[in-house]
Amino acid sequence: MELDTDLGTFLKSRRARLTPEDVGLISYGTRRRVPGLRREELAQLAGVSVQYYTRLEQGQSRNASDGVLAALADALRLDEPERLHLRSLNSAGTRPAARRRTPRERLHPAVEQLLEATPDAAMMVMGRFTDILAWNPLGHAMFGGHLDADAPARPADRPNMSRMVILDPHMRELFVDWDGKVEEVVAHLRMAAGRYPDDPRIASLVGELTLKSPRFASAWSSHMVKECGPTVKDFHHPLVGPLTLAQLPLQLPDEPDQRIVTWTAEPGSPSQAALRLLGRPSATVRDLERRR
Repeated sequence: MELDTDLGTFLKSRRARLTPEDVGLISYGTRRRVPGLRREELAQLAGVSVQYYTRLEQGQSRNASDGVLAALADALRLDEPERLHLRSLNSAGTRPAARRRTPRERLHPAVEQLLEATPDAAMMVMGRFTDILAWNPLGHAMFGGHLDADAPARPADRPNMSRMVILDPHMRELFVDWDGKVEEVVAHLRMAAGRYPDDPRIASLVGELTLKSPRFASAWSSHMVKECGPTVKDFHHPLVGPLTLAQLPLQLPDEPDQRIVTWTAEPGSPSQAALRLLGRPSATVRDLERRR
């Protein structure tokens, strides 16, 4: 599948979401054939010629300068993740189109030790395309109790968090705001596709999700991009019921494509009690399941 990660497509998607009023231009009430700013309006705001901007959108000009990218980002009112994505797409346009696989991802021993030393938080490590590289027992119980706990240790069998969220019925029930989680997944995959447009694995993953999930396909077509930051999520776990957990992604300095993600509950809250119950030995959880 083609990932439609070219610079022009992203520029058009961001131009379409702005109106003249949004950027301080006067609109004289003339009927517009398409939503958003016209090319000439954006070119005027960015201080570039209409001809040059048109060539950028149509893919006829490559490798725009940093100054032009900054001017376009300002005119389009891009946030920081969108600016990073814009620069990634611009760089990708100058590289040969041959498909290249990125190196296999490996865990640092210290990261494994951290997971083992943090039994009271649900934790997992995700790779560049959201493969689950490792999880601690509570992370497994929270998100993948129906899966083999040792699967992340086998590269060929690793669960993929994006695939799970989009296609696994368990995850659809787990996330109270499943639609919001889908948008989070799409935004992250867009960033990854911008950084690694030539890797066949991201193309295969996005192609699979697009074919199997109309919701994913719709969200993907919006070109949303966002880096995942701290947030609070509501869950409904099949064994312990409702939980409200703080989600914190931590980027590893020596492995910028890997993230440790933790989910913790407010001290003394019902969610903390439920999380602790979920972390008990599996026999206790099975007994709980029989009682529900």
